[in-house]
Amino acid sequence: MEALQPHSDSVLHFTKMQGLGNDFVVLDGIRQTIHLSPEQIRAIADRHFGIGCDQILLVEKPESPDCDFRYRIFNADGSEVTQCGNGARCFAVFVRRAGLSDKAIIQVETRAGQMQLQILENDEVLVNMGAPRFAPEQIPLRAAEEGPEYLLEVDHDTLRMAALSMGNPHAVLRVPDVREAPVTQLGPKIENHPDFPERCNVGFMEICDRTHIRLRVWERGAGETLACGSNACAAVVAGIRWGELDEQVAVDLPGGRLSIQWAGPGQAVMMTGPVRVVFDGTWPSRQTAQ
Repeated sequence: MEALQPHSDSVLHFTKMQGLGNDFVVLDGIRQTIHLSPEQIRAIADRHFGIGCDQILLVEKPESPDCDFRYRIFNADGSEVTQCGNGARCFAVFVRRAGLSDKAIIQVETRAGQMQLQILENDEVLVNMGAPRFAPEQIPLRAAEEGPEYLLEVDHDTLRMAALSMGNPHAVLRVPDVREAPVTQLGPKIENHPDFPERCNVGFMEICDRTHIRLRVWERGAGETLACGSNACAAVVAGIRWGELDEQVAVDLPGGRLSIQWAGPGQAVMMTGPVRVVFDGTWPSRQTAQ
Protein backbone atom coordinates (compact mmCIF):
# COMPACT_ATOMS: atom_id res chain seq x y z
CA MET A 1 0.00 0.00 0.00
CA GLU A 2 1.09 3.57 -0.60
CA ALA A 3 2.38 5.28 2.54
CA LEU A 4 0.39 8.20 3.88
CA GLN A 5 1.83 11.70 3.51
CA PRO A 6 3.27 13.61 6.49
CA HIS A 7 0.69 15.49 8.50
CA SER A 8 0.10 19.24 8.59
CA ASP A 9 -0.71 21.21 11.74
CA SER A 10 -3.95 22.74 10.44
CA VAL A 11 -5.99 19.53 10.36
CA LEU A 12 -6.14 16.20 12.12
CA HIS A 13 -5.40 13.36 9.71
CA PHE A 14 -7.23 10.08 10.25
CA THR A 15 -7.89 6.76 8.56
CA LYS A 16 -11.27 5.05 8.73
CA MET A 17 -10.86 1.27 9.00
CA GLN A 18 -13.03 -1.73 9.75
CA GLY A 19 -12.59 -5.29 10.90
CA LEU A 20 -15.71 -7.31 10.05
CA GLY A 21 -17.80 -4.13 10.17
CA ASN A 22 -16.48 -3.11 13.61
CA ASP A 23 -15.30 0.33 12.51
CA PHE A 24 -12.61 2.65 13.79
CA VAL A 25 -11.12 6.08 13.32
CA VAL A 26 -7.37 5.56 13.60
CA LEU A 27 -5.14 8.50 14.55
CA ASP A 28 -1.37 8.86 14.25
CA GLY A 29 -0.30 10.40 17.54
CA ILE A 30 3.39 10.11 16.67
CA ARG A 31 3.53 12.61 13.79
CA GLN A 32 0.79 14.89 15.08
CA THR A 33 -0.09 16.14 18.55
CA ILE A 34 -3.49 14.90 19.69
CA HIS A 35 -5.41 15.76 22.86
CA LEU A 36 -8.99 14.53 22.87
CA SER A 37 -11.60 15.22 25.51
CA PRO A 38 -14.57 12.84 25.92
CA GLU A 39 -16.78 15.46 24.23
CA GLN A 40 -14.45 15.63 21.22
CA ILE A 41 -14.31 11.84 20.98
CA ARG A 42 -18.09 11.68 20.96
CA ALA A 43 -18.18 14.35 18.23
CA ILE A 44 -15.80 12.40 16.00
CA ALA A 45 -17.64 9.11 16.61
CA ASP A 46 -21.08 10.57 15.91
CA ARG A 47 -22.50 8.88 12.80
CA HIS A 48 -24.63 11.86 11.78
CA PHE A 49 -22.49 14.91 12.58
CA GLY A 50 -19.00 13.41 12.81
CA ILE A 51 -16.87 10.81 11.04
CA GLY A 52 -18.71 7.91 12.66
CA CYS A 53 -17.16 4.86 14.35
CA ASP A 54 -17.49 2.33 17.14
CA GLN A 55 -14.13 3.33 18.60
CA ILE A 56 -11.19 5.68 18.10
CA LEU A 57 -7.70 4.16 18.06
CA LEU A 58 -4.64 6.23 18.90
CA VAL A 59 -1.09 5.29 17.88
CA GLU A 60 1.56 6.65 20.25
CA LYS A 61 5.21 6.14 21.06
CA PRO A 62 5.73 3.34 23.59
CA GLU A 63 6.87 3.81 27.15
CA SER A 64 8.47 0.35 27.25
CA PRO A 65 11.70 -0.26 25.26
CA ASP A 66 10.36 -3.75 24.45
CA CYS A 67 7.45 -2.37 22.42
CA ASP A 68 7.13 -0.67 19.05
CA PHE A 69 4.02 1.38 19.83
CA ARG A 70 1.49 2.29 22.46
CA TYR A 71 -2.12 1.39 21.57
CA ARG A 72 -4.97 3.39 23.11
CA ILE A 73 -8.69 2.77 22.59
CA PHE A 74 -11.60 5.14 23.12
CA ASN A 75 -15.24 4.09 22.95
CA ALA A 76 -17.83 6.11 21.08
CA ASP A 77 -19.18 7.36 24.43
CA GLY A 78 -15.82 9.02 25.18
CA SER A 79 -14.49 6.48 27.70
CA GLU A 80 -11.01 4.97 27.38
CA VAL A 81 -10.82 1.17 27.57
CA THR A 82 -8.09 -1.42 27.82
CA GLN A 83 -8.55 -3.81 24.92
CA CYS A 84 -10.04 -4.26 21.44
CA GLY A 85 -9.16 -7.25 19.29
CA ASN A 86 -10.63 -6.03 16.00
CA GLY A 87 -8.98 -2.66 16.62
CA ALA A 88 -5.63 -4.35 17.21
CA ARG A 89 -5.75 -5.87 13.74
CA CYS A 90 -6.54 -2.48 12.21
CA PHE A 91 -3.74 -0.94 14.28
CA ALA A 92 -1.19 -3.36 12.79
CA VAL A 93 -2.19 -2.62 9.19
CA PHE A 94 -2.35 1.12 9.88
CA VAL A 95 1.23 1.46 11.16
CA ARG A 96 2.58 -0.49 8.16
CA ARG A 97 0.51 1.53 5.70
CA ALA A 98 1.45 4.83 7.35
CA GLY A 99 5.16 4.03 7.08
CA LEU A 100 5.60 3.94 10.86
CA SER A 101 6.95 0.36 10.78
CA ASP A 102 8.06 -2.18 8.20
CA LYS A 103 7.95 -5.12 10.62
CA ALA A 104 5.72 -8.12 9.97
CA ILE A 105 5.44 -8.68 13.73
CA ILE A 106 5.01 -5.75 16.08
CA GLN A 107 4.78 -5.46 19.86
CA VAL A 108 2.33 -2.94 21.29
CA GLU A 109 1.63 -1.86 24.83
CA THR A 110 -1.92 -1.33 26.05
CA ARG A 111 -3.50 -0.55 29.39
CA ALA A 112 -4.09 -4.31 29.67
CA GLY A 113 -0.46 -5.27 28.97
CA GLN A 114 1.55 -6.11 25.86
CA MET A 115 0.19 -7.61 22.63
CA GLN A 116 1.89 -9.16 19.62
CA LEU A 117 0.42 -8.48 16.17
CA GLN A 118 1.48 -10.37 13.03
CA ILE A 119 0.45 -9.22 9.55
CA LEU A 120 -0.37 -12.13 7.24
CA GLU A 121 -1.30 -12.19 3.56
CA ASN A 122 -4.29 -10.24 2.21
CA ASP A 123 -4.27 -7.87 5.20
CA GLU A 124 -5.27 -10.59 7.63
CA VAL A 125 -3.72 -10.20 11.05
CA LEU A 126 -2.91 -12.77 13.74
CA VAL A 127 -3.23 -11.32 17.23
CA ASN A 128 -1.82 -12.86 20.38
CA MET A 129 -4.54 -11.76 22.79
CA GLY A 130 -2.78 -13.08 25.88
CA ALA A 131 -4.08 -15.59 28.40
CA PRO A 132 -7.63 -15.17 29.70
CA ARG A 133 -8.12 -14.32 33.36
CA PHE A 134 -10.80 -15.98 35.42
CA ALA A 135 -10.40 -14.77 39.02
CA PRO A 136 -13.38 -12.52 39.86
CA GLU A 137 -11.14 -9.70 41.07
CA GLN A 138 -9.26 -9.77 37.73
CA ILE A 139 -12.39 -9.49 35.56
CA PRO A 140 -13.59 -7.60 37.72
CA LEU A 141 -16.77 -9.28 38.93
CA ARG A 142 -18.39 -9.20 42.34
CA ALA A 143 -18.52 -12.92 43.11
CA ALA A 144 -17.59 -15.00 46.13
CA GLU A 145 -15.49 -17.51 44.19
CA GLU A 146 -14.30 -18.39 40.69
CA GLY A 147 -16.39 -20.68 38.54
CA PRO A 148 -16.92 -21.65 34.90
CA GLU A 149 -20.43 -20.24 35.29
CA TYR A 150 -22.14 -17.56 37.36
CA LEU A 151 -25.72 -16.59 38.14
CA LEU A 152 -26.77 -13.00 37.50
CA GLU A 153 -30.05 -11.47 38.63
CA VAL A 154 -31.56 -9.22 35.95
CA ASP A 155 -35.14 -7.92 36.15
CA HIS A 156 -36.14 -10.67 38.61
CA ASP A 157 -34.77 -13.35 36.25
CA THR A 158 -31.68 -15.47 36.93
CA LEU A 159 -29.25 -15.68 33.99
CA ARG A 160 -26.47 -18.23 33.63
CA MET A 161 -23.29 -16.79 32.17
CA ALA A 162 -19.55 -17.17 31.92
CA ALA A 163 -17.41 -14.21 32.98
CA LEU A 164 -13.74 -13.63 32.23
CA SER A 165 -11.23 -11.01 31.23
CA MET A 166 -9.43 -10.79 27.89
CA GLY A 167 -7.75 -7.61 29.10
CA ASN A 168 -11.31 -6.23 29.35
CA PRO A 169 -14.37 -7.68 31.12
CA HIS A 170 -16.73 -10.06 29.32
CA ALA A 171 -19.96 -11.86 30.06
CA VAL A 172 -21.00 -14.73 27.77
CA LEU A 173 -24.48 -16.21 27.59
CA ARG A 174 -25.47 -19.28 25.60
CA VAL A 175 -28.58 -18.82 23.45
CA PRO A 176 -30.41 -21.29 21.16
CA ASP A 177 -30.53 -18.86 18.21
CA VAL A 178 -28.54 -15.62 17.95
CA ARG A 179 -31.12 -14.22 15.54
CA GLU A 180 -33.68 -14.22 18.36
CA ALA A 181 -31.30 -13.25 21.18
CA PRO A 182 -32.43 -10.24 23.26
CA VAL A 183 -29.20 -8.35 22.62
CA THR A 184 -30.56 -4.82 22.77
CA GLN A 185 -32.79 -5.60 25.76
CA LEU A 186 -30.40 -7.55 27.99
CA GLY A 187 -27.10 -6.16 26.69
CA PRO A 188 -27.23 -2.75 28.39
CA LYS A 189 -28.63 -4.22 31.61
CA ILE A 190 -25.79 -6.71 31.91
CA GLU A 191 -23.18 -4.15 30.76
CA ASN A 192 -24.20 -1.81 33.58
CA HIS A 193 -25.01 -4.45 36.21
CA PRO A 194 -23.59 -3.57 39.65
CA ASP A 195 -21.82 -6.94 39.78
CA PHE A 196 -19.54 -5.61 37.01
CA PRO A 197 -17.92 -2.53 38.62
CA GLU A 198 -16.16 -1.54 35.38
CA ARG A 199 -19.12 -2.54 33.17
CA CYS A 200 -18.63 -5.36 30.65
CA ASN A 201 -19.00 -6.55 27.07
CA VAL A 202 -21.84 -9.04 26.61
CA GLY A 203 -21.73 -11.93 24.15
CA PHE A 204 -24.74 -13.99 23.06
CA MET A 205 -23.38 -17.31 21.74
CA GLU A 206 -25.07 -20.02 19.70
CA ILE A 207 -23.01 -23.22 19.56
CA CYS A 208 -23.46 -24.86 16.15
CA ASP A 209 -20.97 -27.69 16.68
CA ARG A 210 -17.63 -28.19 18.41
CA THR A 211 -15.74 -26.07 15.87
CA HIS A 212 -18.31 -23.41 14.99
CA ILE A 213 -20.31 -20.78 16.87
CA ARG A 214 -22.45 -17.78 16.00
CA LEU A 215 -22.14 -14.67 18.12
CA ARG A 216 -23.70 -11.26 18.65
CA VAL A 217 -22.13 -8.74 20.99
CA TRP A 218 -23.26 -5.77 23.01
CA GLU A 219 -20.06 -3.75 23.49
CA ARG A 220 -19.33 -1.68 26.56
CA GLY A 221 -19.69 1.98 25.64
CA ALA A 222 -20.65 1.30 22.02
CA GLY A 223 -23.84 -0.80 21.95
CA GLU A 224 -24.34 -3.71 19.54
CA THR A 225 -21.56 -3.87 16.97
CA LEU A 226 -21.07 -6.02 13.88
CA ALA A 227 -18.07 -7.75 15.46
CA CYS A 228 -16.03 -7.83 18.66
CA GLY A 229 -12.71 -9.67 18.59
CA SER A 230 -12.11 -9.85 22.33
CA ASN A 231 -15.62 -11.16 22.98
CA ALA A 232 -15.18 -13.76 20.24
CA CYS A 233 -12.13 -14.92 22.20
CA ALA A 234 -14.08 -14.86 25.47
CA ALA A 235 -16.95 -16.85 23.97
CA VAL A 236 -14.65 -19.57 22.64
CA VAL A 237 -12.80 -19.78 25.95
CA ALA A 238 -16.12 -20.07 27.80
CA GLY A 239 -17.32 -22.83 25.45
CA ILE A 240 -14.07 -24.76 25.86
CA ARG A 241 -14.28 -24.50 29.64
CA TRP A 242 -17.85 -25.82 29.47
CA GLY A 243 -16.51 -28.80 27.50
CA GLU A 244 -18.58 -27.95 24.42
CA LEU A 245 -15.95 -26.60 21.99
CA ASP A 246 -12.64 -27.78 20.56
CA GLU A 247 -9.52 -25.61 20.71
CA GLN A 248 -9.90 -24.24 17.14
CA VAL A 249 -13.23 -22.52 16.46
CA ALA A 250 -14.76 -20.49 13.63
CA VAL A 251 -16.77 -17.58 15.03
CA ASP A 252 -19.44 -16.08 12.77
CA LEU A 253 -20.45 -12.54 13.72
CA PRO A 254 -22.86 -10.26 11.82
CA GLY A 255 -19.86 -8.65 10.10
CA GLY A 256 -18.00 -11.83 9.15
CA ARG A 257 -15.83 -14.66 10.47
CA LEU A 258 -12.93 -14.84 12.92
CA SER A 259 -10.74 -17.84 13.70
CA ILE A 260 -10.03 -18.33 17.41
CA GLN A 261 -7.65 -20.84 18.98
CA TRP A 262 -7.04 -21.60 22.67
CA ALA A 263 -5.04 -24.57 23.93
CA GLY A 264 -6.17 -24.30 27.54
CA PRO A 265 -5.37 -22.71 30.92
CA GLY A 266 -2.25 -20.55 30.98
CA GLN A 267 -2.11 -20.37 27.17
CA ALA A 268 -2.65 -17.27 25.03
CA VAL A 269 -5.75 -16.95 22.87
CA MET A 270 -4.89 -16.48 19.19
CA MET A 271 -7.23 -14.57 16.88
CA THR A 272 -7.03 -14.30 13.09
CA GLY A 273 -9.21 -12.07 10.95
CA PRO A 274 -9.35 -9.55 8.11
CA VAL A 275 -8.87 -5.76 8.02
CA ARG A 276 -10.06 -3.21 5.47
CA VAL A 277 -9.17 0.44 4.93
CA VAL A 278 -12.33 2.44 4.23
CA PHE A 279 -10.93 5.92 3.52
CA ASP A 280 -8.45 8.59 4.64
CA GLY A 281 -9.57 12.05 5.66
CA THR A 282 -8.98 15.18 7.67
CA TRP A 283 -10.85 16.72 10.58
CA PRO A 284 -10.49 20.42 11.49
CA SER A 285 -7.89 20.72 14.27
CA ARG A 286 -9.94 23.38 16.02
CA GLN A 287 -12.53 20.71 16.74
CA THR A 288 -10.02 18.55 18.58
CA ALA A 289 -7.55 20.98 20.14
CA GLN A 290 -7.98 21.63 23.85
